[in-house]
Amino acid sequence: MGQETRIFLFSLSALVVLYTMNNVPAFQEPVVILEIGIAVLIAVFLLVYIAVRWNPPKDPLFYVFAEFCFTCIIDLTSALEYDGLVSGFMEFYQKTGEPYLGTPYAIMMCYWDGVAHFIMYLTMVRRMSQRKPYRSLGIFWAGSLVANMTVFVTGIVIGKYGSEIRPAFWLNMPFLLVPVWGAVVLFKRQQELLPVGAFKVERAQKQSLIWRPLDLLLVLCLLAAMGFTLFRGFVTLGCPLEVCATYIDQYEPYLKDPVGYPKVMMLFMMFYATPLLGAFIYGLRTPGCSWMLDWTVFFAGAMSQCQWCHIGASLHPRTEQAYHIPAAAWHAVLLLNMMYVVVPLALSLRCARNPAFFLSPAAPGHSNHEKKVN
Repeated sequence: MGQETRIFLFSLSALVVLYTMNNVPAFQEPVVILEIGIAVLIAVFLLVYIAVRWNPPKDPLFYVFAEFCFTCIIDLTSALEYDGLVSGFMEFYQKTGEPYLGTPYAIMMCYWDGVAHFIMYLTMVRRMSQRKPYRSLGIFWAGSLVANMTVFVTGIVIGKYGSEIRPAFWLNMPFLLVPVWGAVVLFKRQQELLPVGAFKVERAQKQSLIWRPLDLLLVLCLLAAMGFTLFRGFVTLGCPLEVCATYIDQYEPYLKDPVGYPKVMMLFMMFYATPLLGAFIYGLRTPGCSWMLDWTVFFAGAMSQCQWCHIGASLHPRTEQAYHIPAAAWHAVLLLNMMYVVVPLALSLRCARNPAFFLSPAAPGHSNHEKKVN
């Protein structure tokens, strides 16, 4: 039995913990929930550590992935219970734990964590056990979880649930800080590339942008994405221009939802995604920008998570009807939002599949080590 299978089976014990807490009133007090949450996180780490003590993994991220697999089951259960697909596990937490988990954004966030992140964790654990590289997938995960928790925690504080913060709120802090540390660890590791000859690198870097039609198309798409990012940021800030008022009323009224998450996301994109999009345009025009190989993956992970939550929440039945996408604009808004996530994904794939243009002059020399692509 592989390590990923053991972790999968162990993660299911989260259901036992939730069921027990849901049926023991003494475990349902706000402070007690925080104490039990901390105790469970420590206990899970210790159990994983003891289970692998005879053959301890050299990679510290193994323990992070094993721990977070356990919490993925909790998040998935929360989303399923709010949507009425299961019952009897999270009623206590909905009342005295974190009531904002019932918002459409948080429900979609929990689905992403319980499915997408869970699959990533098990895949990365499997690759660790097989001594195969997982760095690119790890950077994608870090981007996804950093964006996830940054928007989630900030939205709680400034949204309508800011006055209902309870002790269990602090259980989110490890999931905000640990992926930042994980991103730093992964970025410091050596890139895993296919062998690229010096001649191929030189030839690729001599081509101007006009002779690279795919890159030219990506530049145009990135410029459009920058414009869309800035526009929605202005809309969220209440820009008095008629076009902004028309957009928020007739296309994406979800941006007005008082829960705070859509506003936080649009502002984060405006102030952080816009500079990155501009940097990527520079990287597509300038040879030797090796940082493109990592940052495009990180950004693709962040955008995938954000757009999943944003699109899903704007369509979710728990969102008030006044904030749903109007029927007349449904296709246009969905197309815009889907293209908004397709562009960074396409860019990251382009960089990974044909990295010659982005390699520094020293990189071809390192290609003799015959590394594999993630």
